[in-house]
Amino acid sequence: MTETISVAGLEVEKPLYDFIAGAAQGAGMSVEDFWRAVAKIAEKHTGTNEALLQKREDLQSKIDAWYIENGPQGPAEQEKFLREIGYIVDEGPDFAIETTGVDPEIAEINGPQLVVPVKNARYALNAANARWGSLYDALYGTDVIPEEGGAEKGKGYNPKRGAKVIEFAKNFLDEHFPLTEGRHADVTRYTVQGGHLVADLPGGKAAFLEEPSKFRGYQGSDSDPATILLRNNGLHAELRIDRSHPVGKDDPSGLADIHLESAITTIMDCEDSVAAVDGEDKAEVYANYLGLLKGDLTTSFEKGGQTVSRGLNEDRVYKASDGSELVLKGRVLMLIRNVGHLMRTPAVRLPNGDEMFEGMLDACVTALLAKYDVGERKNSVHGSTYIVKPKMHGPEEVAFAIALFEDAEKAMGLPAKTLKIGIMDEERRTTVNLKECIRQAKDRVIFINTGFLDRTGDEIHTSMKAGPFMRKAEIKTAPFMIAYEAWNVDIGLACGFQGRAQIGKGMWAMPDLMADMLEQKIGHPKAGADCAWVPSPTGATLHALHYHAVDVDAVQEELRDRPRAKLSDILTVPLGDPKSWSDRQVQEELQNNCQGILGYVVRWVDHGVGCSKVPDYHDVGLMEDRATCRISSQHVANWLEHGIVTEDQVRETLKRMAIKVDGQNAGDPTYRNMAPDYDGSLAFRAASELIFEGAKQPSGYTEPILHRTRLELKRAR
Repeated sequence: MTETISVAGLEVEKPLYDFIAGAAQGAGMSVEDFWRAVAKIAEKHTGTNEALLQKREDLQSKIDAWYIENGPQGPAEQEKFLREIGYIVDEGPDFAIETTGVDPEIAEINGPQLVVPVKNARYALNAANARWGSLYDALYGTDVIPEEGGAEKGKGYNPKRGAKVIEFAKNFLDEHFPLTEGRHADVTRYTVQGGHLVADLPGGKAAFLEEPSKFRGYQGSDSDPATILLRNNGLHAELRIDRSHPVGKDDPSGLADIHLESAITTIMDCEDSVAAVDGEDKAEVYANYLGLLKGDLTTSFEKGGQTVSRGLNEDRVYKASDGSELVLKGRVLMLIRNVGHLMRTPAVRLPNGDEMFEGMLDACVTALLAKYDVGERKNSVHGSTYIVKPKMHGPEEVAFAIALFEDAEKAMGLPAKTLKIGIMDEERRTTVNLKECIRQAKDRVIFINTGFLDRTGDEIHTSMKAGPFMRKAEIKTAPFMIAYEAWNVDIGLACGFQGRAQIGKGMWAMPDLMADMLEQKIGHPKAGADCAWVPSPTGATLHALHYHAVDVDAVQEELRDRPRAKLSDILTVPLGDPKSWSDRQVQEELQNNCQGILGYVVRWVDHGVGCSKVPDYHDVGLMEDRATCRISSQHVANWLEHGIVTEDQVRETLKRMAIKVDGQNAGDPTYRNMAPDYDGSLAFRAASELIFEGAKQPSGYTEPILHRTRLELKRAR
């Protein structure tokens, strides 16, 4: 049994208690006062939390019964019924959000957004430092530059591949920072004269930027600058000049690299990408986040046979074009994603012996740690703390989150409205009531975001009894999904988000397919999104190219006057046509789902890894987290519900896919095979339960089964 400490009527697991003792002291608060505040907040709000979760279940039961009685229904019939039961509420008058104290990275700068498991210190540091990234490295190391015509990556530097990288990069400069004559590939020297960038060309000619205001500053001397800072659409690009560099020595201008301002914001995630099931895990999560806020988090790891240490980047200092000093942040602006309203945690037990709601604990600890940034302002220049709140169902649950934040602020002695909120629009009941959800948080909201995976998982679970759903690939382009993505932007703009808060889009889940990302993800800024999620710092650098190409502010101006997306389209359930599916198509869909579930769950349960690159059935690496697991498990559960697949068929497929997943992990010495001892594998059991008990899981969430199974494994060690 884990040792616990009794304090303020609570039982707190010792690793968490020990962390809080140090964190509270550093924030000028006693550990006893902190836990007394937590106990009061839990006493006040636990009943409300329980009632909100019960309302979810009551509404779902009514929807299930309605579909069982009536069968599939059209949008008009659905809307009438959903209003009758209070699932859809009436919209109030128009309004604009009133949030103040918002950093420019959220209110003004459009660009990529990372999401990273804060439990992994190395990944968290990489993400915090991803404000700037090498365009040359991002191009050279990915499939954006094809490996053909002698341009293979190889083990050493390939000059042919390098030439293609340089060509791509200089075309980027020509497109967004064009010269009055000539091209950047022709430049023999860059200098600064009279506050202007001058580009020397062959034959003694000189060129300037067509838009001189895009030159922002430089490092080094006027006649021999080491860096040149440019800006376009609010994002910076830094030209690095070094004629002694292996690349710069062969470049006419001495250009050795281009660094792009890449990830503007990063969500430090305590939720979907994290496996944190007890006090030990929660303490590690909180400690890493505190280290990021204080700026002293470091980590060491082995790479290429050597020990590499990593810390946080410093800010960048330039001489501005007007001669003054210009300082740019070397790190992202961090947001933190707390846990939603559903889960409880054994890390803290209440006086009656019940586990505390984990989201409530997150709110209290986040407020405590916010005291560090309110004073130091190392993250937010306004001292604001940005909490992304996931998996809320409708306006009442948003209002509850705000009430928690208010009480947590008061208890920790924070200024009012320090804790801002990002609303994840990933549940159907939130989507159809989005305007009223925003109204509940109108003086704290800084973010709304769409996400295909969780939103589809909830779509399936909500309409589980309506009929068999389309295959997953078809759902991505179904009318409800297209309308949902547009609806989010429309309502965000109508509620005054432009220039004040982010309208975000979801993740590119294939980190190895950057060429495809570069081709497709430009659709997000074109759709009016201020930010969109990417799976890696490299992905952020490449996605930044899209924000140079698209002026999101101008796009939003154009979109403000379009008609709002139709609620009727959002309520069009994406049911499939099983008669058109061959047995082979059904089996392929089933095995892809089963393989993905197993590949993710085995790492979650056995290794405590909440997000990882998992090879799919065709060995393409996909970023998997609980959202991807939710949609896959709910999809199979839905097909089981309607007889598209049989229980025996699913069990046989799970066993075959377990063998494949074992093979894909054969190179990991810490990996424990699921086959052939399926009954002895906790991971295999959990994956099976996610499917066969999927229709019964609250909102189709995976957390209850995953947490319970991971705890069982940890306690057995």
